[in-house]
Amino acid sequence: MSGSRTAACSAALCSAALLSLAGAAIAHADDTGSLTADQIFQRSHEALRGAKSLHITARGDLRTPGSPTSFDLTLDRSGNCRGSVSLGPQGSVEIVKRGADVWMKPDAAFWRNEVPGGGSALASLVGNRYLKGTTNDPVLRDTTGVCDLDTFQKYLDTSAKMPATGLTKGRPTTVDGTAVIPVTATEQGRTYTLDVAATGKPYPVRITVAQGSAAPDATVRFDGFDQPVPAATPSPAETVDLSGLMSRTS
Repeated sequence: MSGSRTAACSAALCSAALLSLAGAAIAHADDTGSLTADQIFQRSHEALRGAKSLHITARGDLRTPGSPTSFDLTLDRSGNCRGSVSLGPQGSVEIVKRGADVWMKPDAAFWRNEVPGGGSALASLVGNRYLKGTTNDPVLRDTTGVCDLDTFQKYLDTSAKMPATGLTKGRPTTVDGTAVIPVTATEQGRTYTLDVAATGKPYPVRITVAQGSAAPDATVRFDGFDQPVPAATPSPAETVDLSGLMSRTS
């Protein structure tokens, strides 16, 4: 499978999420509004790194301009994950991961574009079911690489960062009903905005990246901190075992 494309997608998404990086002690509850822009920026990173699980959604030109990408994933530090990844016209895939066990349901475009050779044969055998295997298989390991929260944090630590200077604190506002304090920075004509929860732990709530005054090129949202990843997995009737398929198509 074209794991490099999916991995690149993951790295790009996580690059956007790195806007919340820095490092400092977690803020006391409800004092975010009294902090400076630099302090808000720093403490949101610490709160994010302290989370045991989270739900993250991202949409926009997260790989290359004009190539819309999105994902909607709930993941934790035990390697559990559930959600979907879309590469725009390249296709989308539903993912369920419990530890080393993986269930994956690609759509027709994903089979065609992200599974060179053998993709059509596998697609016809799998049909509208999940392909089941483990992370011992490089196909599934590459596709679900971003599903572990520790791996996600490593992407954050190695990706491009939000400008660390020239941070500006905005006026309190709300994002999806959550009170936030925005912190912005501009670099090479792009405006980065990090919205941080105004009360409680200073978790990042939303990150946007915009060119000029246009609509955001990319938006990343965070919620569901420390809530468990749904434990349900596809039933045997909904799955096809990868090892059996490989022997039939080899």
